[in-house]
Amino acid sequence: MTAITLAEGAGPGRTTVLDGRWRRFALRRAGRLAVSVGVLVTAAFLMIHLVPGDPVRAAMGLNASPEVVEAARESLGLNKPLPVQYWDYLRGLATGDLGVSISTRLPVAATIGDRLGATASLAALAFACAVVVAVPVGAAVAVATRRGRRRRLELSFAGTSVVLAAIPDFLIGVLLSWVFAVTLRWLPVGGLGGPASYILPVAALAIGPTAILARIIRVELLTALETDYVRTARAKRLSRARIVLGHALPNAVTATLTLSGLLLGSMVAGTVLVESVFAWPGLGSQIVSAIAAKDYPLVQGIVLVYGAGILAINTAVDVALALLDPRSTIAEA
Repeated sequence: MTAITLAEGAGPGRTTVLDGRWRRFALRRAGRLAVSVGVLVTAAFLMIHLVPGDPVRAAMGLNASPEVVEAARESLGLNKPLPVQYWDYLRGLATGDLGVSISTRLPVAATIGDRLGATASLAALAFACAVVVAVPVGAAVAVATRRGRRRRLELSFAGTSVVLAAIPDFLIGVLLSWVFAVTLRWLPVGGLGGPASYILPVAALAIGPTAILARIIRVELLTALETDYVRTARAKRLSRARIVLGHALPNAVTATLTLSGLLLGSMVAGTVLVESVFAWPGLGSQIVSAIAAKDYPLVQGIVLVYGAGILAINTAVDVALALLDPRSTIAEA
């Protein structure tokens, strides 16, 4: 019978030898990723064809002559049969060619490359801040409210976290901008001009996920604190810090890691509105401008990049969970 092989001295939940079940798990994940990428690519391609009206005419304006519109359509390859366009689109993706913007006539890949760093840095910083704040806060509240103690603190934490998690990111951004940029004038109101310009958009993206993560960490840690191995650690008279940090908290990571991956994906998507609030020079504000200009090739390319990023995040979380807890691969074998 195939089983996960553990190295001598390795603790439970550490895969050190890739056995048959792990390989099957990896193949399943790779297959799902391939199917998801295929659906994403096809949906992004069809986007420009399923939108009512003529995107070229809409982008170039009503005053453009039919000859100019037809020339633009020909240069973009939109006058070819749909299967030929799809094949050209796939060939372009294979070489990094995402097409040409209708409004700027610049390569879509170049436009995305110029703005991708600003969006990625914003989402990464917001996610890091959410994790750094949520883990100690959730753990501290769990320890303080264990077994029904400090009921007022528990109710205050629950109520505050629910409210913060329910407020949309863009609305938090508007409130933060009004208070700290417009009223107090402590921080820049928008744009990317230095480290201070990150504070408000990062906070707008991170506040809601921080509240959600803190709640999950508290619940998971409360469960872990009542397990047998924690009782054994208490019987050995280990310090509270060692019990919480060395025994209970690491075993509360699995559910938190799963949720963290989902939250990171939602934070990447949330940059679309937050960047618009703070005039951030990233993909989010660019896609809003492209939609307003009906520049569908540019919208198509940005949607593809956002979708690929979220798929990559979800796949990375699945692999990380399998490495931390090999039982997740066995359960699906």
